[in-house]
Amino acid sequence: MGLRDRIRPQQLVLRCYAEAVGGQWQAFCLDFDLAAQADTFDAARAKLDAMINEYVYDALAGEDREHAQALLRRRSPWWMWGRYYWQTWRKRMDPTRRPFREPIPLVPAGHA
Repeated sequence: MGLRDRIRPQQLVLRCYAEAVGGQWQAFCLDFDLAAQADTFDAARAKLDAMINEYVYDALAGEDREHAQALLRRRSPWWMWGRYYWQTWRKRMDPTRRPFREPIPLVPAGHA
């Protein structure tokens, strides 16, 4: 495996954010263009985490395995990335917006 083929640590962390809208929390995974909604931040984040786990499993080992390359490169639109970076910059000023990061759900071979 050459240097260019190695996975960099930042590639194992997904960029996400959540925001409160109309009494509900909406959580987004920008790296896979996924979204979840719930009454609290923690519940929305937990739903998004479950969606990410299922998405990665389906892309790597499940029924969508033949489409893994496209699925694992699917990204949110540019304007959502702008919102993420804006929220990251001003996260301490607005408690209704929270950027966060999620590790990609991976299990080392032989540990499944």
